[in-house]
Amino acid sequence: MKWLKLLLIPTLLILHGCSSMGISAQPLSELTEKYTNDTSKFLAVDNIVIHYQDEGTGPTLLLLHGVASHLQTWDGWVEKLAPHYRIIRLDLPGHGLTGSDPSVERYEIAYMVDKLEKFLNKLSIDEVYIAGNSLGGYIAWNYALHRPDRVKKLVLLDSAGFTQDMPFIMGFAAMPVIGGMAGMMMPKFIVNMNINAAYGDSDKVTDELEQRYFDLTMREGNRAALVNVFRTMKEQSSNPHLGDRVKEVSTPTLLMWGDQDDWVPLAIMDQFKEALPNSQSIVYEGVGHMPMEELPVQTARDAHDFFTSGKTIESPIAAEF
Repeated sequence: MKWLKLLLIPTLLILHGCSSMGISAQPLSELTEKYTNDTSKFLAVDNIVIHYQDEGTGPTLLLLHGVASHLQTWDGWVEKLAPHYRIIRLDLPGHGLTGSDPSVERYEIAYMVDKLEKFLNKLSIDEVYIAGNSLGGYIAWNYALHRPDRVKKLVLLDSAGFTQDMPFIMGFAAMPVIGGMAGMMMPKFIVNMNINAAYGDSDKVTDELEQRYFDLTMREGNRAALVNVFRTMKEQSSNPHLGDRVKEVSTPTLLMWGDQDDWVPLAIMDQFKEALPNSQSIVYEGVGHMPMEELPVQTARDAHDFFTSGKTIESPIAAEF
């Protein structure tokens, strides 16, 4: 089956023609004009300038997006939670308007944790709630290990953390020759395939959503950076000791998972549950890899209940707050 998929890629390239082939980088000035707002800020951390948004009032909530994504993935949460929290969300290194770090070839977890630590230090943030999806979840629980004194509570949404198979497209792009090509050319239909595969209900994937993911992938340096992220993830995903330290996380944790997630399946959530005695979990029916995008109101409410209460959450609550 995988070889059939591999054979389909060049065929699709031929059929698709030259339009939307993702060969030319989009100017940063145009992307900044299109994908920033009044809450957007930029902060220099070592060799990169991090794009982040800072809005709302209350205790600080840090939101970390997943692989090949960007801070807008949290728009639904911000709309609901900004009245209750100071929400800070950022484009991780190698993603969005932050872009690549020319000084690194691999975006290892130690690198990501170090950049997050320096980012929060520069903002003088002492205590924080953190929610992270996918790669962002992997960074979040590793950061909680690094700074348990700073992280009050943790929400992991379909988080990486244990040995598993790589999603097909990411594993394909991480291959040596293909990766070199992907660093120079990433067609829009490939980006669209990724998004649709990540959603449990692909009918929720809008043209606007697909365009945003494609545009921000086309930022100068992001294609090559994403290939390096994929390669890092491929190496980590086969490491039998990847999740050895999860059991050391003492921070109260809520696990949120889509039952239709083919990228990080429910079996991974079960491993988190077993390793984390101080954890709760919610599974969302019909939802894929990014619950905060597919079900923003309900997931935001469940996170808010977790942050503000010590009660166990037994099932999702549909009512708005």
